[in-house]
Amino acid sequence: MLRLKSKDIKISTGGPLIVILNRLDAEELDLQPLDRLKIKHGRKSVVTAIDISESNNGIKKGQIGLFKEVIKELGIKKQTTLGVLSTTIPHSIEIIRKKLDEKELTKKEIEIIIKDLIDGELTEIELTYFVSACYKKDLSFKETAYLIEAITKHGDKIDFNRKIIADKHCIGGVPNNRTTMLVVPIVTAAGVPMIKTSSRSITSPAGTADTMEVLSNVTFPIEKIVKIIKKINGCIVWGGAIDLAAADEKLIKVRHPLRLDPKGIMLASILSKKLAVNSTHILIDIPIGKTAKITTKKEAMSLKKSFERLGRKIKIKIKVIITDGSQPIGNGIGPNLEAKDILYILRKDPRAPKDLEEKAVHMSDLIFKMTKTKASAREILDSGKAYTQFMKIMEEQEGDPKIIPDSIALGKFEYTMKSSKTGKIKEIDNKVISRISRIAGAPHDKEAGIYLYKKLNQKVKRGEKVMTIYSDSKTKLKYAKSLARKSILIA
Repeated sequence: MLRLKSKDIKISTGGPLIVILNRLDAEELDLQPLDRLKIKHGRKSVVTAIDISESNNGIKKGQIGLFKEVIKELGIKKQTTLGVLSTTIPHSIEIIRKKLDEKELTKKEIEIIIKDLIDGELTEIELTYFVSACYKKDLSFKETAYLIEAITKHGDKIDFNRKIIADKHCIGGVPNNRTTMLVVPIVTAAGVPMIKTSSRSITSPAGTADTMEVLSNVTFPIEKIVKIIKKINGCIVWGGAIDLAAADEKLIKVRHPLRLDPKGIMLASILSKKLAVNSTHILIDIPIGKTAKITTKKEAMSLKKSFERLGRKIKIKIKVIITDGSQPIGNGIGPNLEAKDILYILRKDPRAPKDLEEKAVHMSDLIFKMTKTKASAREILDSGKAYTQFMKIMEEQEGDPKIIPDSIALGKFEYTMKSSKTGKIKEIDNKVISRISRIAGAPHDKEAGIYLYKKLNQKVKRGEKVMTIYSDSKTKLKYAKSLARKSILIA
């Protein structure tokens, strides 16, 4: 094994794990550009692709240039000496090739892929081929079940020692739709435990974790999550901070640049995370609409049947609802704007978006029915019990329970689009709305996003406000503004 001194080159690749070797060191290891290199740092190891520096001006002999992703993966805090060695192609590459040939994989083969993934034996490029193969020829029911089992096996599990643990999941595709932050306090206020490990946004203006982070911390170790659940029955935390489904996090990372979401991998991704927290009753929300992720009833029904069949296989009670995804649910889009919506609803503020409120109440009642809990979601919300419970969750998650909606800041630059004619809102394009919000800066800029004043079929007068776009950048606002009229059809 060759020993090389690390050099932080302070550049990010944007994803792939790549290092730079001096030409002389590469020759000693008999390596060419893009060959595989195994790097060891203490107990951690990772397989990367290599690039080669032809002179001593960049990376000197005896050094290894590290991009930010490799430094993060290996947990390197300062300059150190790393062990490096060329590595053979793992058996999982042959298995991935088999899937590329559209052949069905065995339980053992899927187990090998996931183990190599967790052990850092597969590069992101190689993993992307696996995801692409599953897109080309989707996983069968058996393969999906095997993948769920393998991901769960190679991640941490939390045992809360409860007979019932409720959960919910939305497959996405509709801006805001932030029902989790209402369902969790409503359901847990009735004494039903809910451990919600949520995701950050990758392609949307905000994920649940991004919005919850406006109000509290969302990054906790497993031990702290267990304490929170024991004390108040519920939490809303970022799943990526814990290794409950570590393989899934790596699969997500390579799926999204190409917007690939193979059905089998998506199902395994969702259900492996539910198994990891020992969920017993899960409500799945599938929104359908012209500009949602799922566009047809046929596609939604197929997905519904797959969830239900897999639920029986892994012994979890699953109920699937198909909901309206023809427009954003809620008025605000972007972390801070969505957090305002949540507080408006919980505080019974007249500015509360009724569509989001009604959907959350309906979903909570369905969970009560599934878990045979005698409780009314409407009574819990209207009485203030849900708000009190949400304040407890915020406090346990290191937030400020005294926060009010008006104290949540919005972007300092704004543009309000007004209707150019009198008529009705005939269409709202979810994809364009999301794109505008992201161009404005969401989710990384939590103060950026859109506030909608009008929804489908509502009347609008000429000169009346339709939406306001917020941003902390004049340039970003200019680009976002140019798309505004393409997002809503008035006739």
